[in-house]
Amino acid sequence: MNARPEDHVNQHSRPSELQITDIRAATVGWAGWRFPIIRIDTNQGLSGYGEVRDGASKTYALMLKSRLLGENPCNVDKVFRKIKQFGHHARQGGGVCGIEMALMDLAGKAYGVPAYVLAGGKFRDAIRMYCDTPNEPTGEAMGHKLKDRLARGFTMLKMDVGIQPLIGVKDALTYPAGFLKTEDGTELDRMLDIKNIQHPYTHVRLTPKGIQMLCEYVEQVRAVVGYEVPIAADHFGHIGVDDCIRLGEALEPYNLAWLEDMVPWQFTEQWVQMERALKTPVCTGEDIYLKEGFLPLLQAHAVNVIHPDLATSGGILETKKIGDLAQEYGVSMALHMAGTPISTMASVHCAAATENFIALEHHFNDVPFWGDFIDGVSKPIIQNGYINVPDAPGLGFTLNEDAVKEHLIPADRGFFEPTPQWDTERSWDRLWS
Repeated sequence: MNARPEDHVNQHSRPSELQITDIRAATVGWAGWRFPIIRIDTNQGLSGYGEVRDGASKTYALMLKSRLLGENPCNVDKVFRKIKQFGHHARQGGGVCGIEMALMDLAGKAYGVPAYVLAGGKFRDAIRMYCDTPNEPTGEAMGHKLKDRLARGFTMLKMDVGIQPLIGVKDALTYPAGFLKTEDGTELDRMLDIKNIQHPYTHVRLTPKGIQMLCEYVEQVRAVVGYEVPIAADHFGHIGVDDCIRLGEALEPYNLAWLEDMVPWQFTEQWVQMERALKTPVCTGEDIYLKEGFLPLLQAHAVNVIHPDLATSGGILETKKIGDLAQEYGVSMALHMAGTPISTMASVHCAAATENFIALEHHFNDVPFWGDFIDGVSKPIIQNGYINVPDAPGLGFTLNEDAVKEHLIPADRGFFEPTPQWDTERSWDRLWS
């Protein structure tokens, strides 16, 4: 009998006959962070994993179950087009994105190839990580914290440079009474939380003293770290575009890699103002869903770096398309990431497949158990500032169930429990008549 191609294929997986049979979740977390892990099961015993972005509900993914049952997860684009209408910008896209990661994991496992192959192949074998570092009380302290990151092998860094330390400092800020509160929540006049008000509407302004204090902070950082390593800056605070430009101009001597999310991404014309006025690159994108959301900024040449978060922007394939779109406009792509190794590895595959990629963010360098959630990859996951692109099928890892169980958040102790309540939800989803 002549040999058949299917005789050499793993019979555990017949991709053409694969069907989704269940969607389940388990939510891990620590220190106020919360990450729903999504598992998609199939009729062939294969399971795929994805992750919902911190701050988003697992319901955003589970509500899609009735629309996915019986679908072949290998038809990633078809299934994504079916569900993408149920995502939106920021955390509201988390469910769709988590499902897409799991679809890519399943499709790769079914075909026996890593996810980056399904995205068109890879441009690099290792992914540069850049290390985010939250607030420190002084620039010197921040400099030493960043220097520790360098000693661990990171070749690109990010720090917070914002107005928060200026709140309550005499003559550092001008603001209408009731718009600010201190870091510890102490009321100043009639306190109103500025974080819930978009930047143009706060009317908080930096004084010359405030700008000088922020510049002194960054100068102290550079005095410790030096000028050779790229350092990006984020979390400036809710100030208007004019003060963003004033601060950006004052920070230009310190050669920052980029200024991130200075105003909300929706205000394209304000980004145009900043991009034209400043010599430091400007960057945004972590809250934007789908490539159509990035298009106005790119068409207006309003940013120098786009910064999607794969757990918001649409998952692996959509974010690869976003990177390709940016490349047409001469714009590079960094990837925002504040998640577990599950969404991180999904981002690794996307980064490997995107030519104009710069670096992938890492937010949890000081969390000792961060790498415990997955096995089957090189440990530590980040080595000398890079993650090796795995060649194992799908996202390239196995889930460490013991670690997941250990870090289940108290409010949601379920560990991939059945979800029959989502089996039969029905609605008229078609967007046209």
